[in-house]
Amino acid sequence: MRLLLMGPPGAGKGTQATTIAARFGVPAISTGDIFRANVAQRTELGVLADAYMSAGDYVPDEVTNAMVADRLAEADCADGFLLDGYPRTPQQVAELDAMLERCGVELDSVVLLEADSEELVRRLLLRAQEQGRADDTEPVIRRRLEVYAAETEPLAAAYLDRGVLVSVDGLGSIEEVAERIMAVLAPEPVVVE
Repeated sequence: MRLLLMGPPGAGKGTQATTIAARFGVPAISTGDIFRANVAQRTELGVLADAYMSAGDYVPDEVTNAMVADRLAEADCADGFLLDGYPRTPQQVAELDAMLERCGVELDSVVLLEADSEELVRRLLLRAQEQGRADDTEPVIRRRLEVYAAETEPLAAAYLDRGVLVSVDGLGSIEEVAERIMAVLAPEPVVVE
């Protein structure tokens, strides 16, 4: 199973990625985790990414794409993966398409977690308070949601046109949302050996 998990900040992508990947027996791959691993290991790409992140800038597509390509080339991804947080731009979609084509595989599904923006603001403010994230203020959170909406709509539309996008209500308990996702991905029970 080769999946993408998309959704706005606070929709529960990270939590759901872990659950869904475990159900299908594939690795959950987060670009944030890839960045942190490369920085910690002081890889060439990690040093380059760290320079951008330390300056408060976005890591350029070419660096992100190279890190994702390296990760997808690892043995545990041979039979599938779940990507969380990638792709985020049309250029990254094109690069992911090229990576998959080189491997002779395609995406099975793109899951879009949808949630009311006011509920997401509430969730993110609560998380900021619980985790002591003083920089996650309401204006910053609302801006992140605006940026997400502007950047993601074209991606979701592209995957909808390809017939691989499924939308799932991201509100509810972790278990409820996971069951909704599984219902659209695998109507039959999945047995992982």
